[in-house]
Amino acid sequence: MTQPAPVRSELDLPLVVVTLLKGVVYRDTHERVWRQLIPQQTHVRDYVATIGLTLWVDESEGYAFLRARPDDEQLDETDGETPNPIPRLVARRPLSFHVSLLLALLRKKLAEFDAQGADTRLVMSRAQIVDMLRVFLPAGSNEARLVDQIDAHLTKVVDLGFLRRIKDTGTFEVRRIIKAFVDAQWLSDFDERLAVYRAELSGDSQGDER
Repeated sequence: MTQPAPVRSELDLPLVVVTLLKGVVYRDTHERVWRQLIPQQTHVRDYVATIGLTLWVDESEGYAFLRARPDDEQLDETDGETPNPIPRLVARRPLSFHVSLLLALLRKKLAEFDAQGADTRLVMSRAQIVDMLRVFLPAGSNEARLVDQIDAHLTKVVDLGFLRRIKDTGTFEVRRIIKAFVDAQWLSDFDERLAVYRAELSGDSQGDER
């Protein structure tokens, strides 16, 4: 008698983990993976912990991603003192000042947008983003070169996953995952750096006038 084929479990842990290793999982664009992730978060956390990663899930905002465990948490379980020599799977990415500036401005824009209680998606045109960033760049710069520089910063932020190009519209969606990386403390620290930068720009402008 032919044996019936085994029934495949509805929960597919490998699918969830592999998708997370490739990048951020969004509820609205990875519907199948998201449905499987939510009920088995504990299993995913246990699995990725063996390779030095932690799972971050924000169900209210609809995204999940993996990040490297802090160095002070990667301790050998035998004595709790010897650092665990697991290589980093998620590389640290140093950001330029202007990319950090753009992230801070986008994060503040998202906070203002949320305070209005309007739509859940913040969509901005390229022109709006250029104008938002332009005021923090040195005056008197070549216009074409200035726009090229801003486009380069935009591309970097898209590559990092904090902006999503909306095809054939010339607009960008500010992804809510930015809230997980740019918190109040980060903004506070950056505001201090920005004040110094503004003072330097003002000094340069006065020097040009002389």
